[in-house]
Amino acid sequence: MRTQRLLLCLSLITLALGCPAQSVQWASRVVGVSSEKKGESTGEQYRATQALGRPSKVPEIGQSPCAWAPATPDGATDEWIQVAFDTPLHARQIVVAENVNPGAVVQVIVIDEKGAQHIVYQNPGTQARPDPLLHVFPKDFSFLCRQMKVVLNGAALKGINQIDAIGISEDPKPITAGINVSAATPKDIQKENLGKTVNSPGQEVAPVISPDGRTLYFTRNFNKANLGGADRQDVWYSTLESGSNGNPPGWSEAVNIGPPINNAGDNAISGMSTDGRTAYLINIYRPDGGLSFGISKSTRTKAGWSQPVECKILNNYNLHEKNQLEFCISPDGRAIILAVQRKDTRGDRDLYVSLLRPDRTWSEPVSLGRVINTADFESSPFLAADGRTLYFTSAGHPGYGNGDIFVARRLDESWGNWSEPENLGPAVNTDEWDGYFTIPASGDYAYLSSRAGSLGEDDIFRLKLYPAIKPDPVAIVSGQVLDAKSKKPIASEVISSVFNETNDIARADYSPETGEYKLILPTQKIYNLKATKEGYFPTTETLDLSKDKRFRDIRRNLYLVKIESGQKITMREVLFEQGQFSLQPGASAELDRISDMLKTYPNMAILVEGHTDNQGDWEPNMKLSEDRVRVVKAYLTGKGIADTRIRTKAWGPSKPIASNETDERRKLNRRVEFTILAM
Repeated sequence: MRTQRLLLCLSLITLALGCPAQSVQWASRVVGVSSEKKGESTGEQYRATQALGRPSKVPEIGQSPCAWAPATPDGATDEWIQVAFDTPLHARQIVVAENVNPGAVVQVIVIDEKGAQHIVYQNPGTQARPDPLLHVFPKDFSFLCRQMKVVLNGAALKGINQIDAIGISEDPKPITAGINVSAATPKDIQKENLGKTVNSPGQEVAPVISPDGRTLYFTRNFNKANLGGADRQDVWYSTLESGSNGNPPGWSEAVNIGPPINNAGDNAISGMSTDGRTAYLINIYRPDGGLSFGISKSTRTKAGWSQPVECKILNNYNLHEKNQLEFCISPDGRAIILAVQRKDTRGDRDLYVSLLRPDRTWSEPVSLGRVINTADFESSPFLAADGRTLYFTSAGHPGYGNGDIFVARRLDESWGNWSEPENLGPAVNTDEWDGYFTIPASGDYAYLSSRAGSLGEDDIFRLKLYPAIKPDPVAIVSGQVLDAKSKKPIASEVISSVFNETNDIARADYSPETGEYKLILPTQKIYNLKATKEGYFPTTETLDLSKDKRFRDIRRNLYLVKIESGQKITMREVLFEQGQFSLQPGASAELDRISDMLKTYPNMAILVEGHTDNQGDWEPNMKLSEDRVRVVKAYLTGKGIADTRIRTKAWGPSKPIASNETDERRKLNRRVEFTILAM
C-alpha cells in the first residue's frame, strides 16, 4: 500500500449563521425533492437534507457539498424541494439561501395546515442577484406555514444551482447571515511567525507542542535534509531556550529527529503523551522498512526513540479508498480522535473517537456526531489538556477560507454531545487553509500552520490565546516516586482520582531512567495521588486545586513505604471530622488496601494508633482517639481479618505532627497510623 501523505492544503470554503438577535425557524424535514446531485456514494453530499437547518455556505457564494443541488446543472425542467417546519407559524418573512447562481428561484409555495397551497413568490423572468439571500415578505400571512416548496429554473442561469437553507420568521426585519464567532473575540490578534530557526523556504506543518510547552515537533517537506529526500516528509523538532544576555526566550535551530521515526517514507508526529515520552505517529512501520495506513507509537528511552509499533484499532479499515488520516491523542492517553473518511462518513472526512481497551488495543471508531461533522471535510483535530476543548479544521461550518479552525466543547462525559462550533475569527483564519492548532497545558499560546505570511510554503505561527477560546485551566503535576527510607527512586505507577470518587482520571508509569512522572489535572477540584508498587504499601497524597483558576506547574514527590516489620504508615485517607469518630467518605478505599495487604501476608500483625488535635479537654480527646481506632479495627475485622492480628493504641493530642494553630493544620493531627509488628 502506498504511504499516504499528511494532508496539507484542502479546498472549499463555507460561511453562514442566522443573526442571534432574530428568531428564525429553519426547515427541519424534507418532504420531497425532484432530484439530487451525486456526491460520495456513502455520504450525504448535495442531498436534499443539506438544505435543512442553518446556512452552511451563505453569505459566501460558491458550490458546497453542504447544500442541496439538483442532479443536472442547466436542466431544461424545473427542479424543486419541499420541506417542513417543526412549529407552523404565521410567516411574515421567508428566506431562501442560494449559495450558487442566486436568482434561479422562480416560485415559492407555502402549504398550510389544511394542505392548501399559497404562491407567495413568482419570478418567471429570473435574473442573477448579487445577494445570496432571497427575502420574501408575503402580503397575506394569515395562514400558518407548515411546509414550503421552492422551485428552481435550472436553465435560467448557466451552471449548477444550490439551496443552502430555507427559513421562516414572524419578524419582518430582513434576516441576515454571518459567522458564529464569539462576541468576546478581540480584533487585534497577531499571529507571530516562529522565524527561520523553525520555518524554512520549504513547508512546515502539523505542529505538536509538548504539554510542558518546551519542545515543538512538526513535519517538514521540500527539504533536502529529509531522510527520504526533498519530496518526502520528515519529523523535525525545536526546543524553547531560555533567554540570555538580555535576549528573550526563543526556539532553537530545528533538528531532524532521525531514525527510527524518520525513514525513506512520509513521516509525521500527530500526538504526544503527557510526559513527552511517547510519540504517536502517522502510518504503521512495517518490518521490511515500508509504511502502511494506520497509527504507530514510539517511546523515548535513554537510548533514544524506540522502533514504532502499531496502535491496533478495531475495524479501522472500514475505510474510503482515499485512506486519508489525521488524529490527536487525548491528554489521559485513553482516546484517539481521528479525522478519517469511513464508509459511514457524512462527506469527505469526519471526526471519530476510538477508546483504549483493557488489552491495550483501540475500539472501533465512533462518530463525534452531527454537531461537529458535516457533509464537507473535518480535519486536523486537537484535544486540549482539559480533555473537553476540541479544536479542528472544517470546510462545512461557516468560515473565511479554504478550511477554518473552530472550537467546540464536550458537554458531558460522552463523546457525542458537543457545543456548537465557534469560528476562531478573521484574525486567526485566512482565505487560505488554516489548521493544526496545538496548545501546551499552560494554555497561553497556540501554535498552528498557515500559508499567509509565510517564508515560503506553509509555516508555523503562534498566537496568544484569548479567554473566549481558551481551554479550562489545568495543572501539570510531576515528580519522583521514592523509597521512604532510602530516598531512592522506585519504578511504580502513579494514579490520580477526584477526592471521594473511585474512578481514576489519569495514570502514569514512573521509571527512574526517564526522570519524572507527569499528570495533567483540571483545576478547581481536590485530588488523591496514589503511587503503587508490589512489595510496598500504596501511598496517597491529597492535592487541593479547588481554589486554582489558572494554570499551575506543581512538583510533588511521592514516598512509598516498604512492607516489612517496623514500618509505620499514616493512613491519609482515613479522616474524621473534628470531635467525631465516624469515618468520612473515602476512608474505605484506604482501609480496603490495608485489608488486602493483611490477606496477602497472613502472618502480618499491625498496631493501629489514633491521634486527635488539641481542641477541647484532654480526657474527651483520649476517649475520641480510642473510639477512632476502635472504628478502624471494626472495619478491618468486618473484612475477615482476625481480631488477634490488630492491636490498638490511643494517643489523643499528645503526638502532633503539625501546628494546631489553624484548622487546616489541625486536620493533619486528626490521623490514624499503623505499624507493622510482625510479618
